[in-house]
Amino acid sequence: MNQPARIIDGDGHVFDDIAGIVRRMPGRLRESAFVRLLGPFPQLDHLHHGAWVSLEGSFQDPGVQGWRAFLDRAGFAAAVMFPTIALAYGRLTDPDLAIGACQAYNDWIAEDYMAADRRLHGMALIPLQDPAAAARELERAVTKLGMKGAMLPPTGLPQLLGSSVYAPVYEVADALGCALAVHGGAHPDLGLNHQQVFAGTHALGHPFAITIQAVDMVLHGVLDRYPRARFGYMEGGLAWLLLMMERLPGSFSAFTPYDPQGRYVQVKDGRALRARLREYLAGGRMFVGVEGDEATLAYAIDAYGPDAFVFSSDFPHEVNEDSIREEIDELLGNPAIDDAAKAAVLGGNAARFYDLA
Repeated sequence: MNQPARIIDGDGHVFDDIAGIVRRMPGRLRESAFVRLLGPFPQLDHLHHGAWVSLEGSFQDPGVQGWRAFLDRAGFAAAVMFPTIALAYGRLTDPDLAIGACQAYNDWIAEDYMAADRRLHGMALIPLQDPAAAARELERAVTKLGMKGAMLPPTGLPQLLGSSVYAPVYEVADALGCALAVHGGAHPDLGLNHQQVFAGTHALGHPFAITIQAVDMVLHGVLDRYPRARFGYMEGGLAWLLLMMERLPGSFSAFTPYDPQGRYVQVKDGRALRARLREYLAGGRMFVGVEGDEATLAYAIDAYGPDAFVFSSDFPHEVNEDSIREEIDELLGNPAIDDAAKAAVLGGNAARFYDLA
């Protein structure tokens, strides 16, 4: 297959400009000694502190110019950008600091990246530590700053994302018809705290965190209650989705919850839940970030259709122009995936998820 007319990077990253973000925070927070010393966001976790020998040339901040060059060389028409250190913003416990940090981050990425190149689209951070404030920030980020939605942290928050405490956020997302994306990257409290080799933590942490949140959101009926919002699960690959599709319906049949108040997903048994999950994947409700070299992609497309899967580069984390072209070419050359599905995965699905014209 020839390259589709439009390839979109559904999950890239910026290196958070801590000084630039702090400079945009309210005065009292900006002047805080610890904010100035440590930055507004907590570290991802203690597990990222390790000695690696394979990242030469990676994890360097490309800035706007580097991103422009990457888009041109890789052939992307657009990219949607998530943070790096701020992936851990769910671990903030001070709600006022969370509010100030999220607002400043959103202003920074809108001014320094989105205003510099119309192909670059930021996903907002919203202070879920205060759901009412998070709802207001989501509306501001989408309607005032032009963002395509918000990132939801997979770890750190005291309540899982299916909780009704986040209803104000989901109501705004539903009213705006925007994207909400759970993004892996921070790995505390997943049973990995004493794993010595980070490769194992990296392999397991992303899909573990995403699976926990996706299952909770499905079982609490979030995707049904807010039909105009679109939910994505990024940087966990496909393995977590296949696990959920295989295990959750049977478990729901065996342990169907008593639900006199209608708190949970409104299906009668596991077979109905399996059908509902398929509807989410085929109907533009649930999107899954994938890479071009995933061995199970053809199977997942055959089993669930091509409409949920969003090609993601993860640039500049662990990839460069050469490696991403290899992934694209591998997907384009996969004989088990038809041309329409390839075009959907490489661009069409990201355009629908993020509402990119």
